[in-house]
Amino acid sequence: MNQLANGAPLARRGGSVIEQDNAAAHTGRVISLDLARRLRDAGLEWSPAPGDRFVVADRDMDSDVFVLSDMTIEVHDLPHARVIGFNGTTEWALDSVVSDEAVWLPRETQLRELLAAAFRGLDRAGDDWQVRTQVNGTVHANQHPDAEQAYGLALLHLLTSR
Repeated sequence: MNQLANGAPLARRGGSVIEQDNAAAHTGRVISLDLARRLRDAGLEWSPAPGDRFVVADRDMDSDVFVLSDMTIEVHDLPHARVIGFNGTTEWALDSVVSDEAVWLPRETQLRELLAAAFRGLDRAGDDWQVRTQVNGTVHANQHPDAEQAYGLALLHLLTSR
């Protein structure tokens, strides 16, 4: 049985399927907040690291994408919770947020790494990008005009097909 990079087992799915996500809300060259939430709800875990992108959702900041950095936004492991600290931010009053309140927006490379051995390729399908995965001999394709979104949809398929 194949597994995700995090060791989660994947169940066999029959046939080839193409899925599309038509979510309109995007925050630039990142996956949509909706897809990021769906990945989190499907069990994708985040261990914050420098370079990771995230949003602080449901605080009127859904369109503000933050990047973890050793200089301005750092992760602090406190006894009661993992906290993301905003160092030296004077333009708005947000000193820190519990990491569970942040929604991770994985980069294309991170999504591809999470697909691990199931990843078979990224191709053009007309105006869309198509990510092909294979689990237990069954090929599945996810397509979207944005490559990162197509990778995210492929990962969502793997997470929800276990």
